Parts: sequence; structure tokens; C-alpha cells
Amino acid sequence: MSSAALPIVAAINAPHSAVVALVGNPNAGKTTLFNRLTGLRAKTANFPGTTVEHRRADVRLDGAAVTLVDLPGLYTLDAVTPDERVARDALTGELPGTPQPAVAMVVVDATNVERSLFLVAQLLELKLPTIVALNMMDDAVRQGLEIDRDELQMRIGCPVIAVSGRTGQGIDDLRRALAVAVADATATEPPAALVKCGACSGCQYAARYDWAQGVTAAAVRGEPALRSARTERIDRVLTHRVVGMACFAAVMALVFTLIFWVAQYPMGWIDGLFSTAGDLAARWLPAGDFQSFVADGVIGGVGGMLIFLPQICLLFFALSLLEDSGYLARAAFVMDRLMHRVGLPGKAFVPLLSAHACAIPAIMSTRVIEDRRDRLATIMVIPLMTCSARVPVYAMVMALLFPHRPLLASAVFVGAYALGIVAALGMAWIFKHSLLKGRTKPLVIELPNYRLPSLRNALLTTYDRAWAFIKNAGTTIMVIALIMWGLATYPKIDADALPPETQAAIAAAEATGDDAAADRLLSQAQLQHSFAGRIGRGIQPAFAPLGFDWRMSIGVVSSLAAREVIVSTLAVLYGIGDDEATDDETGASRSLLEKLQASRRADGGPVFTTATCLSLLVFYVLAMQCLPTQAVTRRETGTWKWPLIQLGYMTVLAYVAALVTYQTAAAAGW
Repeated sequence: MSSAALPIVAAINAPHSAVVALVGNPNAGKTTLFNRLTGLRAKTANFPGTTVEHRRADVRLDGAAVTLVDLPGLYTLDAVTPDERVARDALTGELPGTPQPAVAMVVVDATNVERSLFLVAQLLELKLPTIVALNMMDDAVRQGLEIDRDELQMRIGCPVIAVSGRTGQGIDDLRRALAVAVADATATEPPAALVKCGACSGCQYAARYDWAQGVTAAAVRGEPALRSARTERIDRVLTHRVVGMACFAAVMALVFTLIFWVAQYPMGWIDGLFSTAGDLAARWLPAGDFQSFVADGVIGGVGGMLIFLPQICLLFFALSLLEDSGYLARAAFVMDRLMHRVGLPGKAFVPLLSAHACAIPAIMSTRVIEDRRDRLATIMVIPLMTCSARVPVYAMVMALLFPHRPLLASAVFVGAYALGIVAALGMAWIFKHSLLKGRTKPLVIELPNYRLPSLRNALLTTYDRAWAFIKNAGTTIMVIALIMWGLATYPKIDADALPPETQAAIAAAEATGDDAAADRLLSQAQLQHSFAGRIGRGIQPAFAPLGFDWRMSIGVVSSLAAREVIVSTLAVLYGIGDDEATDDETGASRSLLEKLQASRRADGGPVFTTATCLSLLVFYVLAMQCLPTQAVTRRETGTWKWPLIQLGYMTVLAYVAALVTYQTAAAAGW
């Protein structure tokens, strides 16, 4: 059968498209199946009036426009967490601004049918048109399970389609069943066995469990291998309190090492591409402000962002594979003991780990933590975890320190991640012993069976996250880069108004026939006279103890909105008026990294010494530098008190740590 994704709808969010909601237990493969159906056409959004994310995609079924919505995973409609409540309200039509789905597609784990049937029973009681997607059929066959689909379909009372989101098995059948259900729109009546005494909830629960057991006994032959012998053997190692921790550290170190080794090649290509594009713009466009705007502002700003995209993609790809394999749940179990020692619940591990992609969804995912104090403590330290926005800064520093030593670069990269983790755990301990005192609840977590990760699913997830980074962060970066170009270009200064020593240097260069050197000296003087130069020199004394020059100081301030902006800011500032921005022999534009490596202070010493690079790295490991994260913290906590505390302690921590780092390294002669 074909595993092709559904055809795309020409007009996204067509006003008359029927909504099909994908719902299922966590670890049932719901998102993998969603990716199989939609391909690269999904987009992420919040439900109206909430901060709960969902993914949706508009597709066509037999010519009809249909919107597929991937709801948060849940075990029951008796919701506990905010995500579960939003998923339930979306299904019942009680969520403001969101129409009730025309069809509910329940994703059932074929290796554990009975557990999923409780949720199926509750959905049938809603009398929505319902389809059951019996997912992971390939795993069920491997485990020796025989599922009578016809019997299952007869007892449930709705279509049951055997599929595998990982391999694409049954996708065409599922498409046809969805098309029929949407066109028919006939309510699915619950089986008679579920219609019991409605006087008490106990009777309803008992009826659902009895029905689930009866259906499973009639339709499924064989016992599900919940814990295979192989899984037990592997878990004895990976969940050991000492060996398991060492394995987790080794896995993360391997991931970061591979990221550096693999990413250095496409990074070099991208860097060279934008350097060449800048040369072409300078050659084809007439000299003047417009040429500088295109070459330094647009090309320099975009290049400064995209050069580090390969590392971000590889990070998302690796995390997706680890999650798909079932390992990340083991990592959460192993980390539970450490979490408790600092006062955080084991459930905090997943938000903290997901913060390595982005702090915003990580903060929203803390809704799985029931205790308010535990949740607040987790929210307060999540921004200390290294997110994807920090990766460009780390990569820039690593490229400056160890341009041809990827193993050493990866070791320092891991150290930066470790510093963020240690700082987060330390601050969590402080919060739980001061402002947020309280007892921490124990961890209860499902350990799914190990599975071979889906390469296709990992690639789709990587594409989705990378595109979100380019679209969301890229807009901010581009705007700020162009603003920085304007600040670095204006106001202009006449050559006659330059300081006498600068005029003398320019005259000397012209006297020797070195017009290029004279132009560079004039451009450098213009930059120092610009708004950016004045601002930078005004704030530079505050950052001088950290080893930052005035251009780096501007970069720090400009990246308050988004930390990754500093790379594009430095690309613009070191590309305008820098006497080392072009190669003396060829006249070609240097790449971003070459410009930074060749930059000099007023005394002739390099700007980016080892001490300065380490100071910059430590500062960005610990600093907040992300206004959207502050906004989400405000929304999740309901007050500005906690975002302001968050901003204050992280700024002080970053400054003091960077100060100690620079002064120590400089004293050692680095």
C-alpha cells in the first residue's frame, strides 16, 4: 500500500473544512501517524485563549477539505493537567473559539489494546463519528499477537483500521475510512455494555473497564509483551542509578561530538556562500549606502543566522531519534533521584530536557507537574538550560577557539551544556529552600518498549523545528540586524571633521597610493562616529571587566530580545568599517569567522582572546536574553513578579560568572 502523505489543500484553514481530531494515549504513536498523513505540511499553533500547543494540517480526502488536528496525549477524558483539559474541551466542543471535531480518530497501541480501550469507551460516549487507528501493527506481529480486526470492529461499533505510522502500512485504508466518516458524519453510538447505571461515577468506570477486558479477550490472542526479556536486560544497565547516569552522560557527549564533526562541513559551505554573495553584491551594486545595506545589513544578517542552522538541525534530529527509541523515558527515570535531591519532581526532567530545544514550549509543558511550588521552581530554572538559540553563540565561540579541533570543541560544548544544567539544579535547590518551600512528589512514569526509531519521523520533526526557528527567530534577527546596520551607518561625518590623527593616517595612506587602506580607515572612523559607536562606547565600561569591546557590548544589549541576535549583530558591526573585513591580497570579503578572528583592539591585540571567548560563552550560558520566554513565564504564572525575579537573578549570575571567568583566564595569560 502507498504510504504517501495526504494531498495538500490549496487554501490553508479553509472556512468550511471539517476537523478530524487525532487523540490517543501517550506513546501510542499518534504524532508519528500524524506526520505520516500530513508530511511537511503541518504547522504548530496554540488553541485560542490558551498556551497549549497543537499541530494541524489541511489536507484533501476525496476532494473534500479536511483539517487534521493532533491533540495532546491523554489517558482519560477525566483531565488533571492543563493540556489534558484543553484536549478534552476540544473534543467536547467546550473550548471557546474551537469547533467540535467532525470526526475523532483514536490512535490505539496494537501491542496494548486493553489499556487504550478505556479512552475509546469515553470517546464513544460522546457520540462523535469515530474511527480507531490500530497503530504499531508491525510491533504487534513481532510480539506474536493476533488481532481479529473484524471482531474488534464489531464490538467497538466503529471502523477499525490496522496501520503502522512507522512503515506506512494501512495508510491508504485509513485515508478512505476518514473520507467516508467525514462525508457520512453519522454519530457513533456507544455499545450497550457501556450504557450502565449513570447514578454514580463508580458504575461508569467499572462498565468501561469490564467492556475493555471483554473486547480484548474476544479480539486479541496472545499476551502483550509489556516487558520483553531484552528490554529487561537493557534496562538493568540504562536505569541503574550509577551506570545509567554514566550512560546518559556518554550518550549526550556522543551526540554533541557528532554534531560538531558533521556540522562543520555544511557550516563552512554556508559561510563561504554568504561571503561570496557579499562580494557579488559589492561588485554589482554602485558604491554607497544601498550597497552597504545589501552586503552588510541583509546578507551579513541572514548569513549570521543561517551559518549555525546545521548544528540546530542535528540537535533536533538526535533528540527525536532518542525520544522515538524510548530512551528518553529511561533518562527521566535515572534523573529522578538527582531531581529529588535539588527539590524538583521527576516530572520536571522532561520539561528541562525539552528546554534544550526551546524554553517556551518547555515552560508550557510544566503543566504536567501538579504541585504549584514544584511547577514554579521548574519554570524559574528552565531558561538556564541550553536552548537551540544559544547554539549559534556556542558554535561561534567554539569556531573561534578551536577552528580545526572538533573533539576539543565538542568537549567545551558539552561543558557549556553541563554548566547550564548545574546552574539550573543549583538554583532549583535555592528556590525550593527559600521562596518555594514544599515537599516534592515522587515520579510515576511509563517506560515504553524500545523501538527502532523512524528516520522519516525524525527528519519531519527536524524540518518542522528548523523551519519554526527560521520563521520565528529569523524575523526578529533580520529586523534587529537591519536596525543595527542603520545605527552603524548613520550619522555620517565629513572627512574634514575627523580627528587630526585620523586625517593624518588617511593622508599617509593616500600618499603611498593605498586607496583601499584609506577607505578602510575612513569607514572605521565613520563607524565610531555612528549611533552604534556612540552607544557602544557609552556602555562599554560596564562590560570591560568581562573582556568585551564596544561592539560586543552592543551585541549583548541588542540580543536582550533574542540571544541568537548577537551573531548577526557582530556580523554587521565587524563587517562595517573594520579594517580587517577584506583580505589584503585578494580584496575578497572575509567570512564571518575570519572577520572575528582578525579583529583588533585599539592597542593592536586580538579582540577574541581565549579569555574573552570563555567569558562570552559563560555569559550566554547563564543570561536570560529572551523576551518571549519572559512573556510566557508571565502568562503561565499570572504575574510579573516571577519573570522579573527570573530576569534579575539570571543577569546577576551571568555577569558575576563571566567576570570571574575572564579575570581568572586573563591572569593565566589566556
